[in-house]
Amino acid sequence: MTSSYYRDKWLFLQKGNPDPSELAQLARQIGFSFVDRYYQDGYYDGDSVQILCEMATAFSEPQLNAVASGALFGIIVEELCDDYEDFQLETYSRVMAQVLTYCRHLSQAQQLDQRLNDFGIKSADDLSQRVHITHRKDYRFSRAEKLSKIFILSRVTIGADVALVSVIVQHLLNSFPDAEIVILGNEKLQEIFGGNPRIRISRMHYQRRGGLLDRFSRWAEVLEVLAEETQSLPLEQVLVVDPDSRISQLGMLPLIADEQYLFFNSHRDSHSGKQVSMAELANEWMNEVFDCDQFYYPRVWIPSVLVNRAQKLADALRRQGCQKIVTVNLGVGGNQRKRLGLEFEKKLLKDLFQEPDTVLVLDKGFGSEEQANTQSILQEFAAQGCLVKEMHFAQGQPPTFGAGVLALQSGIGEMAGMIAASDEFVGYDSACQHIAAALEIPTVTIFAGTNNPYFIRRWSACGKNSCRIIHAHPLTEPRLMDTEAVVGRIRAQRITNHTRTSKTPLVIDNQETATQKRKTPPVN
Repeated sequence: MTSSYYRDKWLFLQKGNPDPSELAQLARQIGFSFVDRYYQDGYYDGDSVQILCEMATAFSEPQLNAVASGALFGIIVEELCDDYEDFQLETYSRVMAQVLTYCRHLSQAQQLDQRLNDFGIKSADDLSQRVHITHRKDYRFSRAEKLSKIFILSRVTIGADVALVSVIVQHLLNSFPDAEIVILGNEKLQEIFGGNPRIRISRMHYQRRGGLLDRFSRWAEVLEVLAEETQSLPLEQVLVVDPDSRISQLGMLPLIADEQYLFFNSHRDSHSGKQVSMAELANEWMNEVFDCDQFYYPRVWIPSVLVNRAQKLADALRRQGCQKIVTVNLGVGGNQRKRLGLEFEKKLLKDLFQEPDTVLVLDKGFGSEEQANTQSILQEFAAQGCLVKEMHFAQGQPPTFGAGVLALQSGIGEMAGMIAASDEFVGYDSACQHIAAALEIPTVTIFAGTNNPYFIRRWSACGKNSCRIIHAHPLTEPRLMDTEAVVGRIRAQRITNHTRTSKTPLVIDNQETATQKRKTPPVN
């Protein structure tokens, strides 16, 4: 369909009181239409982007605006960015420059316009030029510089912050021992990194499913934080590291003077080819920037109170005869493409439970759909005579069994503590796989949201212990997929993890960051 067809439909919806489902259907049609035409012949359909911008800023109700914003970012932008074989930089920059230019001229976006003017950005061409320079520049910085504060933008998702930002943090902790590290991101990062006294979380929330203006307002918030935190410091004592963050829209939005800014292009061509994980790529980049030769695996610094609470729970299970604790997370962060379906999940858990004296610790998940799936699983296990218990991590009493299913309602830090106390982790591609790898827990991850091998390699967990993946074809209809075969492949990978390699002690509440020269690639 042409964009004029969709504009007519949009004008018709505006005349009435549009239903969110109608808006969602139209927005998704427009987003996929843009992708269709771009894939067919490289055509850039700016009219479709314009319509989505209008739909995402037309309403007084934020939830209605978020519908079209979600299609714009979730379909068009993510489609352009997730191809790690051939990142569509030119088209991405055109889309984002068009969106930002549209937004800055809205009456409610005067601050956005002023901020861009302050940096000398007057037009869409200025924005496109900036993102190209940012992505193609070779960054270098001397470790001899005296820095007081280093600011790092969050990658917005916990998994990416563990896989990528934690690597960058360790390089910086080692290179600048006197500098304070400030991570600008979600308050949940306190549960993952808060155990290190040299790391401070400056809290801000980027809504991945929010409206356009809300997404861009996080950039203005970062500028305010930087201004406040650095007002008494010479500029040369400040460094800002941008790990290809959504907060800066992948480097399009400026943050500080160029000489005090480092941008990690996560789509860069690696010296090691396209076989490396994001953690390995980050190590390569940091070694180039600082002219060094060090390798850091992803790390987490979980506050001791969370680790101790999880360890007490694990100890209680083992006193009852439990020989193996397997932590399972079947959450997909709202991206249903990453799931293989409820029947597969039931078969998987039944297979995991075949080993005697095993407790499956199942994350109850986030949101009504994930929690409903968990309840269905628990009901089936209970009906078959399996011991089942549900508890809130912070409030419940430890179960009095040594074999069964324990469904936990917990925060990300509490679940990280539970993973640390476990013998094994199994789950979909999510934050928990990266946390498990960082904690040196043998990990099996199910990738079911993409057929792009480069995306899978980039986002595979990287750790000192065994990190295995199972790829299930996402285009196969669930009713036709041989889920028994997928479970069998998982079983085979777990056998390779049966003899658990030794773990180094978990370091809590201090600034230790073990480092080693890289001699051989980690096994994945």
